[in-house]
Amino acid sequence: MTDLSLNNSLCAIGLGSNLGNSRATLIGAIERLQIQPQIELIAVSSWYQTAPIGPPQPDYLNGCATVKTSLTPLDLLSILQSIETDFGRVRQEVWGARTLDLDLLLYDNLIIDLPTLQIPHPRMLERAFVLIPLAEIAPDWHEPKSGDSIATLCNKLECAGVKLLPE
Repeated sequence: MTDLSLNNSLCAIGLGSNLGNSRATLIGAIERLQIQPQIELIAVSSWYQTAPIGPPQPDYLNGCATVKTSLTPLDLLSILQSIETDFGRVRQEVWGARTLDLDLLLYDNLIIDLPTLQIPHPRMLERAFVLIPLAEIAPDWHEPKSGDSIATLCNKLECAGVKLLPE
């Protein structure tokens, strides 16, 4: 495994919400990321409305952000989970409705397979609601397992269910 104590690593984070005021929650989560001393916000995508996967529930708002950090992948994951908790995230059912979901999608070009963290995110290549916003802000980033750019991966998916939300 690669050294997990890298400095100034580029990371991609997926954001989602479908309970409460989702737009305000997602904006609040971005603001929380910005105030973290070891995280520098690089870019934030537009917000997209997407149909849920899993049990019946409201549509999601989804987006992505890229950040630079000196945190290890596990430390960054811990901060993301802490922000989720602060916004009322309760983990009850797989793919259930949630106030906030923050997924660590990519961390530089690392491939990590731990019980608590898998990078690249194991289902990101199947999810237009991840790849469309990520392609908006990082189209040339190459996903380390496939070697394909995010833009190329996005073009391979059916994207009809992902709608750009007006400002």
